[in-house]
Amino acid sequence: MLLLQTRGLMTAQELAGRLEVSVRTIYRDMESLHAAGIPLYGDAGPKGGYRLLDGYRTRLTGLTTDEAESLFLAGLPGPAAELGLGAVVTAAQLKLMAALPVELRDRAGRIQERFHLDAPTWYRDSEPVSHLPAVADAVWNEHRIQVRYRRWKAPQEVERRLEPYGLVVKAGRWYLVARSGEDVRTYRVSQILDLHPLPERFTRPDDFDLTAYWQAYLAEFEARLRRGEAVVRLSPGGLERLANLMTPGVVTAARQSAEPPDAQGWTRVTVPIESIGHAVGEFLRLGADAEVLSPAELRDRVAATAEQLTLLYGPARKTPDDLATPAEQVTPLHES
Repeated sequence: MLLLQTRGLMTAQELAGRLEVSVRTIYRDMESLHAAGIPLYGDAGPKGGYRLLDGYRTRLTGLTTDEAESLFLAGLPGPAAELGLGAVVTAAQLKLMAALPVELRDRAGRIQERFHLDAPTWYRDSEPVSHLPAVADAVWNEHRIQVRYRRWKAPQEVERRLEPYGLVVKAGRWYLVARSGEDVRTYRVSQILDLHPLPERFTRPDDFDLTAYWQAYLAEFEARLRRGEAVVRLSPGGLERLANLMTPGVVTAARQSAEPPDAQGWTRVTVPIESIGHAVGEFLRLGADAEVLSPAELRDRVAATAEQLTLLYGPARKTPDDLATPAEQVTPLHES
């Protein structure tokens, strides 16, 4: 009934395939529904099938306990509020709660009391997304937009004319997937400095799959992010801390390359790195639990930084002007 209500006309073969039963079972079930007074009609012929009487809607019944509970775990209150839909989500949940049977209503209420989803990552302030409602409106209504966007490379501020295809929220950050010229690209919504809706509309490709695009984008991003490799010795504690300091893809690659521990219990691993400068900061976070073996340039840079720290914190404390290492050897934790 729900399939026919949401999709309209469907053949017995289509229903059988969707419900994973035989066509004979569909015929038998249709007879039972018709006998129960459901306004269900069947049309014969090549364009025939089963349909419900126009305007007929089933009540919200038949939910299992797990289904009812999962509905109250699926919401994202933070992102919904950023989209201006916080009150709408609350109203929808109230209506759903009122429609549930008493026993399911009680269990759904306990879910809300005992589980809370906080999507953003630790140690970061929330990003300003003042243009998010306008972006979402353009996505929904298929309107082109003109934006002034700040990116990481020069020139930092650029003008872009976009066809917005979809929005993705990852780790509390909003990303816009949009066509610019001939390419589909990803834009961080917080980096949109100005936005002007344009009067003309565009046609979103029927074959564009936002989920598939995003998965491919993440895979490509990870591949571009890690262009080199470093061989590192890790103490047992360093090997354990690796999972808390680096991305899952890097940790997986390192663990797959791990050799048997040596006599001191240290393990040699091969770690994908973005660049020498970025890797210096990455491995320094492991402190004395990591020894970089190669490449030689990375080992030298880590050693030079450690020497600077020794001069800075040693018994004969030096001022920054006393440090002998050239300034160009000091690398920030993140490249800009």
